[in-house]
Amino acid sequence: MAGGDRATAAGGLRERKRRETAQRIADVALRLFLADGYEATTLDAIAEEAGISRRTFFYYYKSKDDILISMQSGMGEAIAAGLSDEPEAKRPIQAIRDIVLRLSAGYPADEMIAIDRLMRSSEAVMARKQASYVEHERTVFAALREKWPDPDREASLRVVAMLAIGCVRLGLEAFNRDEGSRPVGDYLREAFDAVDHGL
Repeated sequence: MAGGDRATAAGGLRERKRRETAQRIADVALRLFLADGYEATTLDAIAEEAGISRRTFFYYYKSKDDILISMQSGMGEAIAAGLSDEPEAKRPIQAIRDIVLRLSAGYPADEMIAIDRLMRSSEAVMARKQASYVEHERTVFAALREKWPDPDREASLRVVAMLAIGCVRLGLEAFNRDEGSRPVGDYLREAFDAVDHGL
């Protein structure tokens, strides 16, 4: 193996281990949050349970809030990634709707509800959660522009990004409010359909 290949392989291994450790910390934190309460769970307890030092914890997360926020931080990127597989002939709002419905099918309902309750227990986390939706809009908008690069469509694609993330918000809020009495996909589908019919 050439030197460059070894360096690339080593870098890939380090990144995989980093992701695995970050996920282990998040899993441990979620378990402790649910068992002991968000406020009562300390960083030291999370670090000890995850088998890392307090100092190492800060290499992965800045705070407990960061752990909760990270649990939804990849939404915009996941939608953007899914757009590459959607046909260009499909309407943008329909493409995002289909992606969101596919993504939502992979999340356990009870875990989604538990995470929402934890987020609502902290005003700081809720404020950051609301702010994160703006970043999701930007990410989706950039992906839409790449998929449909016609400059004349830019304004409409910006609106699509805002509406799509709004539909996700409304659908998830209704799902959590009803404590998952129906599949999350039903709520998301209804939100997108309401916008589509309104347009």
